[in-house]
Amino acid sequence: MSHGEVRPGRSRPVVVRYPDGPVEAVMEADALDAMSDVDVMLVRGPLFGVAAQSPEDAPRWRVVVPVTAGSPQEARDSLNSWLWFRAKDEAGSRAERRALLAGVARLEKEPADELTVQGTRYRVVRAEEYAGSGRDGIEQPRATDPEPAVPDWEHSGHDRIDDQLVLDPQEPVTPTHAAERLALRALVYDGSRFPEEVCRDSRLIRESHPDVLLLPPAFRVVEKDGIGWKTGSALHASAHEARKTLDFSLTWFEPRQQGLIPWDLPDRTVDARAVAAESDEATAAALAEYIRAADRLRTERANQIEVHGTVHRICRARRLLRWGPDGPEGPRPSDTDTHLPDKLHPFLDEDGVVHFDHDDEA
Repeated sequence: MSHGEVRPGRSRPVVVRYPDGPVEAVMEADALDAMSDVDVMLVRGPLFGVAAQSPEDAPRWRVVVPVTAGSPQEARDSLNSWLWFRAKDEAGSRAERRALLAGVARLEKEPADELTVQGTRYRVVRAEEYAGSGRDGIEQPRATDPEPAVPDWEHSGHDRIDDQLVLDPQEPVTPTHAAERLALRALVYDGSRFPEEVCRDSRLIRESHPDVLLLPPAFRVVEKDGIGWKTGSALHASAHEARKTLDFSLTWFEPRQQGLIPWDLPDRTVDARAVAAESDEATAAALAEYIRAADRLRTERANQIEVHGTVHRICRARRLLRWGPDGPEGPRPSDTDTHLPDKLHPFLDEDGVVHFDHDDEA
């Protein structure tokens, strides 16, 4: 077999490398401690993104749309936009622009999970989101997860998850990473809570895509006001970005949701800190609890807070992506969409001119 070629149903060997230097050694020890504390793995469900492969990069793929979407069509829509803006802003010739726009046209009309544009393959890829849970419940960020030296609390920043991520099934990994990959090869959906077609697909994919790649950890806010945890935010690239989202929720969104701050304030930047000083005693007291919790996020880098009976926790989420002889897994037949393909952008001609009043039916 050639380099990287694997027969159907056969797994690639996992190449193990040992930590290189004291920093990696500490991270590996931290990962080992976290693994030993896990009693159960909580599987949230599938996420979708887009990966690209140029001929010279095989068998590697590069993520061009973050693997964070809740349905295949959301990822297709993101690919539609990604190709359209490349045609608008980056195409170096009419021929290149026509090729990009041909991909856009196809994505506007059909739920295409793979297409080739100028020799580069684009594929909607599927990952499984999960998290470990142990004695203290669902896993929080680890001490060795990256944190900014100077935290930025501005809410206008852009969170770049999976930025420039390369998917390489042959890249050497640390011992704990290898152990997790090997353990997760057997993962399937099972039990009466899942539809039979979902269970069937998960059994079949284990044979057709026997390998597992682990994407970088991501972080989201989870909430509990009774039994069990529920999702409280989107995925973020770092624990700090998840804290920023929680800070915004506590000081801006939740006070409005609870009627403590009017939704129609002319100044949309006004938050609980600004309103509390000018409010009546009851409102100020209610807002003070949100403010104290948000201050803990900022001063202590807290990963769990409780506000008005709801526990908010920063969860360390993991994502596994199955891999077969032809690369990463795409959507399964049992995966569902919430909407159909549609036109997302105005007409763009081959010269790069946008026509807002163009009638496609003309």
